[in-house]
Amino acid sequence: MSDLPFCQRIEQGDVSEQNDLAAAFFDGFPLSEGHTLIVPLRHEADFFQLSVAEQEAIHSIVRVVQRRLSETGSADGFNVGINVGEAAGQTVGHAHVHVIPRKTGDVEDPRGGVRWVIPERAAYWKD
Repeated sequence: MSDLPFCQRIEQGDVSEQNDLAAAFFDGFPLSEGHTLIVPLRHEADFFQLSVAEQEAIHSIVRVVQRRLSETGSADGFNVGINVGEAAGQTVGHAHVHVIPRKTGDVEDPRGGVRWVIPERAAYWKD
């Protein structure tokens, strides 16, 4: 068995969705209830090195996760994100897509969404 955390979860069957090339499971350190990671079954750190088929398999599961969370009323909106490389904040060396459910009022002002990865440049509407 692999000692890599995402590979372990796949090997253990700790997944909520799976297709031939990708799997989903709940984030171990969720930002919100239902925060889900979608990963390729093949271990590859760089999302851009995945095959088109692997990327499509991941996006297929993204849609399934989004639909399920929307139908259960768990989300009013979503942030979907990919960190590629250490400079972009990637801390686990296995490509993955975050689907983060959002609720109205979960933060005071959600404008800018993913732009807040660089806080001093996020609020472009204030310039």
